[in-house]
Amino acid sequence: MKFPAPTPASLVLFAALLTASAWTPLIAAEAATANPAKQAPRPPNPTRSPTAPGTPKLTPVGAKPSDSGLRGAPGQNPPIDVDGDFLIGPDYVRAPEMDAVAGVPKGTVQKFTLRSEDSKFYPGITRQPPDGSTPPRPVDANDIKLYPKPYTRSVTVYIPAQLDRRAPAPLIVSADGPDNSLPTVLDNLIHQKRLPAMVAVMIQNGGGDSLGSQRGLEYDTVSGRYAEFVEAEVLPQVEKNYGLTLTRDPEARATMGGSSGGAAAFTMAWFHPELYRRVITYSGTYVNQQSPIDPATPHGAWGYHETIIPQSQPKPIRLWMQVGDRDNYSNRDGMHDWVEANNRMATVLKAKGYHYQYLFCVNAGHTDRNVKAQTLPQALEWVWHGYAAK
Repeated sequence: MKFPAPTPASLVLFAALLTASAWTPLIAAEAATANPAKQAPRPPNPTRSPTAPGTPKLTPVGAKPSDSGLRGAPGQNPPIDVDGDFLIGPDYVRAPEMDAVAGVPKGTVQKFTLRSEDSKFYPGITRQPPDGSTPPRPVDANDIKLYPKPYTRSVTVYIPAQLDRRAPAPLIVSADGPDNSLPTVLDNLIHQKRLPAMVAVMIQNGGGDSLGSQRGLEYDTVSGRYAEFVEAEVLPQVEKNYGLTLTRDPEARATMGGSSGGAAAFTMAWFHPELYRRVITYSGTYVNQQSPIDPATPHGAWGYHETIIPQSQPKPIRLWMQVGDRDNYSNRDGMHDWVEANNRMATVLKAKGYHYQYLFCVNAGHTDRNVKAQTLPQALEWVWHGYAAK
């Protein structure tokens, strides 16, 4: 399968949507590295109410009629065979499947490296000048100057002990790899026959964050390019290096990620449902953070719930998603509230008849560790529910 290489113009096109005051929080991760002494501390994210306008009607999981307020029972998650909008927390309990269990066969975890010089999709970009100086703060986003920056990225591959190599292997692709918890959870769930034996491909990003970064280009861009990169340049290497045959059945392929990696996971399935149909997102960045900005989708991933999903025919995507009540927030353009964005995603998915499960997590921050420790096994089982090998 061949895909077109990106044009130079696509790497430098930015629309004039951000002001100088908006710029600092948007690129805080990279800017703090370049000049930490000049960065003002960011205020804590506000706590958003589960009953605020625009929030779907949430079902507290495990709550009793005598419970006061909206709260879930500690350690309880929604059923794996039910769609809808749920509330968990404020107290979280680590799932037993997150820890290695004696007697459970352990898969192998191996790693290889990809170089930007070998990529036809992502040769590497950065905002940081080669001399190490602090990049100027632009009044207009069109004034962002980009520089080439080579990178290497690791690809971590989990192969279950139970994998039948005579048949094409089911697959899950994870962003911002390696995910150190995923192999252990897969070991346990595959052993318990709650999941099919699947290969996990955990791909590290190319570096940086947000506008003008390689990670932002890969994850926040609303297009099929990242899925095409994975298909053309990553998975063939996985098959070659480890003697695997990966399935081409989209029902046997999943994606997952957190933050912008979550947006990328959904984008992979949205633009290529012939490749992926099962998606897990933690604190998905369904906000206005596309880099570079595309005039066809000027609000980036915020456009998914604003216009793209409402104006499109339903696609065969099954989505598990969550957000924390203290998730990321910025008021700079009205399109950077992660809680509102995920609430809106749940609302439009329900309106269009999608199979989705949404967890609003009380007492939780962005990609919250305690939430993931309680929910990852359930999320995997829910997103693979109904799968039958062909």
